[in-house]
Amino acid sequence: MSNTIIDTNFNFPGQQSVYKGKVREVYKLKDDVLVMVATDRLSAFDVVMPKGIPYKGQILNQIATKMMADTADIVPNWLTATPDPNVAVGEACEPFKVEMVIRGYMSGHAAREYKAGKRVLCGVPMPEGMRENDKFPSPIITPATKAEMGDHDEDISREDILKKGIVSEEDYIVLEKYTNALFQRGTEIAANRGLILVDTKYEFGKTASGKIVLIDEIHTPDSSRYFYAEGYKERQEKGEAQKQLSKEFVRQWLISNNFQGLEGQTVPEMTDEYITSVSERYIELYENITGETFVKADISNIQERIEKNVVAYLG
Repeated sequence: MSNTIIDTNFNFPGQQSVYKGKVREVYKLKDDVLVMVATDRLSAFDVVMPKGIPYKGQILNQIATKMMADTADIVPNWLTATPDPNVAVGEACEPFKVEMVIRGYMSGHAAREYKAGKRVLCGVPMPEGMRENDKFPSPIITPATKAEMGDHDEDISREDILKKGIVSEEDYIVLEKYTNALFQRGTEIAANRGLILVDTKYEFGKTASGKIVLIDEIHTPDSSRYFYAEGYKERQEKGEAQKQLSKEFVRQWLISNNFQGLEGQTVPEMTDEYITSVSERYIELYENITGETFVKADISNIQERIEKNVVAYLG
């Protein structure tokens, strides 16, 4: 699987610094320009897997940029251009040190906490008598601290965010408002595709002029969980697992191979056959989420292609 982009080492005109996250690599250029490269790295349980997934970076980048365009009328974002299938270019921001996680359904992490007997998540009460994948009476915001690479994001309450001064109350009110508005729009977009947007996370930053904008990815299978709407009610009534469109299938494969990112655990071997199957699932995710046919970019030399496209854009 050599036709993947795992790591980059570009030197763009006017480049000042590079930040490498779990999946994206962010190049800061002069004049507050950011070039964000979506790699083919796969992260689960806050651990980056040893092999890349073909087309994954392109898929995530193209879903995120499409969703930003589809929500720009309700929430401003950092994006200005997409000169390459794996690249987004936009305005440099100071990121808030919290991820705004919002949940419409009791799934994933919330369900695991609920099964463990917890009825309060990030300071938000969860009703008694819920089953996994039941819809919450109304969406709940359950923030997480933003971890450095190799560390785990941690749940945090609104009260603790304000008390610790991580975000000012004035700014946090805006983050909550934007999070609810984006989730509402994302829910509507998903419904038009026969999907349910179960939960997702948003990240925000502040521009040099002090404007709060949406950054990073939005409504991608890495940041969101989707169910197929058809058959949802019947499956809930029968107590069956929901048909999902998310990265959860990777997490479940890892769990079944005794890996949850805990100390002393080893990432199971990812065969070429398994990697191909993950790539195919990501293409399925793309087509279902966007309603468009996925067009594979030329991956014969991804690094060269990206460098050429970005340099041409920068002029």
